[in-house]
Amino acid sequence: MIEIPPTSRRAMRLASRLLTTIGGAALLAGCAVGPNFHRPPAPVVSGYTEAPLPARTVGAAGGAQHLVVGARIEGEWWNLFHSPQLDRLIATALTNNPSLLAAQNALLAARDTTRAEQGSFFPSLSGSFQSTRERSPFGLTGSTAASTGSSPFTLLNTSVSVSYAPDIFGGVRRQVEDLRAQAEDQRFALEATYLSLTANIVTAAVTDASLVEQIKATDQIIAAEEKVLRVLHAQVALGGIPAANELTQESQLAQTRATLPPLQSQLAQERNQLAAYEGVLPSQFHLANFNLADLALPHALPLSLPSELVRQRPDIREAAAVLHEDTALVGVATANMLPQITLSGSVGHEALTAASLFTPQTLLWSLASGITQPLFQGGTLLYKRRAALATMREAAANYQNTVVLAFQNVSDTLLALNYDASTLAADQTYEHSAKQALAVVENQYRLGGAPYTSVLTAEQTYETAVIARIKASAQRYADTAALFQALGGGWWNRQDVAKDVQNCCGVLP
Repeated sequence: MIEIPPTSRRAMRLASRLLTTIGGAALLAGCAVGPNFHRPPAPVVSGYTEAPLPARTVGAAGGAQHLVVGARIEGEWWNLFHSPQLDRLIATALTNNPSLLAAQNALLAARDTTRAEQGSFFPSLSGSFQSTRERSPFGLTGSTAASTGSSPFTLLNTSVSVSYAPDIFGGVRRQVEDLRAQAEDQRFALEATYLSLTANIVTAAVTDASLVEQIKATDQIIAAEEKVLRVLHAQVALGGIPAANELTQESQLAQTRATLPPLQSQLAQERNQLAAYEGVLPSQFHLANFNLADLALPHALPLSLPSELVRQRPDIREAAAVLHEDTALVGVATANMLPQITLSGSVGHEALTAASLFTPQTLLWSLASGITQPLFQGGTLLYKRRAALATMREAAANYQNTVVLAFQNVSDTLLALNYDASTLAADQTYEHSAKQALAVVENQYRLGGAPYTSVLTAEQTYETAVIARIKASAQRYADTAALFQALGGGWWNRQDVAKDVQNCCGVLP
């Protein structure tokens, strides 16, 4: 092991300290050019709809729902439906869904890219050792040639080099700021993926339950119509009624049966969609039937203040991060038009033998500085800055559009919940009345007091009423989930949001 003499070590420390001091002073004295990012303020509104909504919805199956302004939104809001089967589906999807895994790794990559760029704030230090075998031409003058003549010799060189580019105008700082904003963009892209995944699973599960019940109701109607057809067939055989009645019933039965395959096809496709959410192939996915009765309808629904919505919605936070990125890039483009300063230095030894490599006589060092000012590049830098400004203004407009669509989304959902309850209440009344009317008409027909066409009409009315009630009930569950999604899903209250990720990108600052 070769020991470095104190004189050499002192020289190396001197060069390193000199460059670090110069670079640090330049960094502290500099200012970051370009506009500073300020998050746009929240819209100054007091509500989401033109007219105030009722305090609670009308009573219907599942009970009335009411809004609680400013209430906490649970991070795992789907637990409010009290369905263990739904909870298991979501837990599996959160572990296996490829889109979610991709978004998680995109965030990790963005964070590490930011950390890598932060290294530009510091001087770069590198060490080298070279050993070369050489032969000088005979008669060459110079110290090395004079000592070796024309005989081959070995030249040893060891050195430490330091280089630094002071960030006088903040170009590097703006670049790091841009990368941090990209990491924040990926952070909320991850949350948007998470929220969409969980909300889509809830909606798919509700749709699955609705289709199962529609198929069950259709099967019951088909069974009832088959029973009527058997009675008519017997009556026609006895000559009690004309054959046209039997043929009409056969036509009605065929029409009802024709509604079943589309429902079955939609159910199969819904199961395939759930399989995709779970991250498995359709042949690998098995699901027991959902029932709407197995889902509890949340009665107290949280409603965030409009001023809070812009801090809760992942898509708004993502749009704000994009605006931040483009604002920082204006500073980068501006800094590229200004002088660039570089500092460098090296210290080392060069000798013919290892024994004399670190002696004071073999010491060599250098310090250098330079400044580069772009003079003419055909307008490249100018138009790049103008393009960056236009891109920033585009991002600002996109942010504003995202906010407008978010408020529209909340308003649409609130109105839908109110109308869903009214629709379901009306459909329940419709179904009940249609069922009673069918029973009365069937009894009258058996007694000869009503024509059979009245029975057919009553059957069709009841069939329509049953399907309408099932759809209305499912829509109420789906729109309840849509409200949680529209308000941001409570990701900031979720237990699995890692603290280091929160510290990286901030949570509702």
